[in-house]
Amino acid sequence: MVAGDFKNGLTIEWDGGVYQVIDFQHVKPGKGAAFVRTKLKNIKSGGVVEKSFRPTEKFDAAHIERKDMQYLYADGDMYNFMDNETYEQIALSEDQVGDSLKFVKENDNVKMLSHNGEVFAIEPPLFVELEITETEPGVKGDTATGATKPATVETGATVLVPLFVGQGEKIQIDTRTGEYMKRV
Repeated sequence: MVAGDFKNGLTIEWDGGVYQVIDFQHVKPGKGAAFVRTKLKNIKSGGVVEKSFRPTEKFDAAHIERKDMQYLYADGDMYNFMDNETYEQIALSEDQVGDSLKFVKENDNVKMLSHNGEVFAIEPPLFVELEITETEPGVKGDTATGATKPATVETGATVLVPLFVGQGEKIQIDTRTGEYMKRV
């Protein structure tokens, strides 16, 4: 593959790492040779780098494997997962998991992303339904538009919710932003 074929979302192996093309632009200046200006995200560290390439520069495509796994339980600082097809279990450390499980309950399914057998990210479901375990009651008459209060959900994460939402209620959360969506 050459830089002239870049598309958003494409993953490449470059400079000893695996990068995803976030943004690219073909530039043809009035003088000089054309080039491709790119924004690349290191998928393991999360760092973003801007780089220009000649359109004919060659790259190896990086194959990212996405696998459905079930989150089983946490045991100390290890998190245990099971492959939904082979029932094989793997354990990941707290460093590998990061905060990707803050909205995930035991027995929920997640997507595990790996490159050459090395897991680098865990994607929770886009939306989850969790019960509020702790929040302050809304104050009568305090109905300012869009007013929110913090609430702790059953996984221990904190979410801002509207004043009318109470303890014991189930809510839907967008895991990408951590925002309250609706009551369920």
